[in-house]
Amino acid sequence: MSLAIFFVVLYVIVSKLALPKVGGAIEARQNKIEGDLAEAQTLRDQSDAALKAYESELASARSRAQAIGNESRDKANAQAEAERKALEEQLAAKLAGAEKTIASTRTAAMSNVRGIAADAAGQIVQQLTGVVPDAASVNAAVDASLKG
Repeated sequence: MSLAIFFVVLYVIVSKLALPKVGGAIEARQNKIEGDLAEAQTLRDQSDAALKAYESELASARSRAQAIGNESRDKANAQAEAERKALEEQLAAKLAGAEKTIASTRTAAMSNVRGIAADAAGQIVQQLTGVVPDAASVNAAVDASLKG
């Protein structure tokens, strides 16, 4: 019986003194775990928000970079087009000048050819016939020959 009394006294001591301390420790530990989980969730939410903000800024930066690249390309194309047109105008002016020079040179050459042809024709007729041909008839024959 003394053993039963001992266990009853031990039970009362443990239930009144030790169990509340253990229960308090367990409850404190549970509260700490719940607090840590809540803090972890808060940090995770903040991290997700920061990631979304980062992705949004990154997309915005890419968009701005694309716009800047397009603008630069358009400016470069416009400048190249302007330079090309200016060069074409310069080349057209040079070509027109060259064509004028060629035309005047051709005209001068053709006038010399007529004189040379008339002299040559007169000498050929003289050598073949022994008669000096009339200059007007030689010139008329050369003109007819040059026209077609």
